[in-house]
Amino acid sequence: MPDSGVSERFREALRLAEDGIALMRQNLRRRHVGESEEQIADRLDAWLRDRPMDSPGRVVDGSLP
Repeated sequence: MPDSGVSERFREALRLAEDGIALMRQNLRRRHVGESEEQIADRLDAWLRDRPMDSPGRVVDGSLP
């Protein structure tokens, strides 16, 4: 049986990530007032792909050998 504390922390991390994405979407809307929702979505996608790392370290892709 999984540790419910671990599960709750993971759910909270996901909620925080979703909140951060929503905040960035609002920020992009303020910066680019005349753009469509599709253009804002494209900017958000680009930010998610190309944003700086949160912490230093070696980047790994997560795949197994």
